Amino acid sequence: MSRPPLTFRQWVGGVGIGLIVLIAVAVAVWRGDILKAGLDPKVPFQTYTPPPAPDYTRPSAWVLLEARGPEAGPAAVFFVHSTTYDGGRDWNGPIGEPKGERWLREVVLPNYAGPFARAGAVSAPRYRQGSLYTRLTLREDAREARAFAYRDVAAAFEAWLARHPTGPLVLAGTEQGGELVERLVRERIAGDAALRSRVVAVYLMDVVAAADGLSRAVPACARRDQVGCIVGWSPVGEGNDGAARRRLNRALVWDDRGRLVELDRRPALCVNPITGSTDAAPVAARAQRGVTNATGLEWGARPALMAREVAAQCRDGLLRHTEPKLESLKLTGSWADRRKSRPYNLFYGDIEADVQTRLMAWRAVHPD
Repeated sequence: MSRPPLTFRQWVGGVGIGLIVLIAVAVAVWRGDILKAGLDPKVPFQTYTPPPAPDYTRPSAWVLLEARGPEAGPAAVFFVHSTTYDGGRDWNGPIGEPKGERWLREVVLPNYAGPFARAGAVSAPRYRQGSLYTRLTLREDAREARAFAYRDVAAAFEAWLARHPTGPLVLAGTEQGGELVERLVRERIAGDAALRSRVVAVYLMDVVAAADGLSRAVPACARRDQVGCIVGWSPVGEGNDGAARRRLNRALVWDDRGRLVELDRRPALCVNPITGSTDAAPVAARAQRGVTNATGLEWGARPALMAREVAAQCRDGLLRHTEPKLESLKLTGSWADRRKSRPYNLFYGDIEADVQTRLMAWRAVHPD
């Protein structure tokens, strides 16, 4: 028996359901591209008017200013935070933008500035950071926005340095902040012997830097008791080869003219934070000093550390590491939040121990 022909209403309903399914599939496949497009300022950087510049003589320009935790040592720490501003209207984030400010205080500072709290007084400037969108594209506009952020960091550094004319210095930054600190080392510290002699170490966390672009005056750290050197790495999960390829293919590094250019098969810097050295041998989890999720902790509160959770090895310019199966280390939040610095730190205990060891070595050479 033949079926009766579809009514017009049935036909329209079937087409409608098909369109809904097609749209749902398209959104699932291209969701990242759709969300990324929503963060595009849609104005050339050359005609863009940036937000007002911060005044680093005012405390409001600093999210931390000479902040000391319990048992803080004698060092002055200059910390530059990672991307916290999503974008959408601006290439560079306005100072104190509410959503970014919350991410900065609740996630970035506890997890990434926290390991330096025992070294001394920590200062962290607010700055007109390149938006998250500038990290997701290789467009020239995005490169200019990221380079523009260096103006603020350089000005903040000079204001901070004026507060610390003597004594040991530690510089640190994560993701975009580390990128900017690396340029600061190249342009401000490498050529100044007196300033260079005060540097305990430089920490570039979650940063791809060209190994052959480092100054001989401020080299990669070859051992844990070395001072005046760089501890830098870009972490990728051991089994995530696709992410490793994308990380290197999309990496931008500074050239001698202060421009961001493709890494282009150059060797990338990798100092294993567990050993504090460039040794490429695998490091077992038993040597690791502690992962933590410090999100939400107030400044100065030391989080609980879980040691022997992560094995790591420098390989092909990246820090390949195992992933701990701890519930507190699960990525959560929006699509944009999952593309910022992780809301936990796999090497918190290792960084904390590293800076303490190097500070002791520096003080041994400078007993006064």
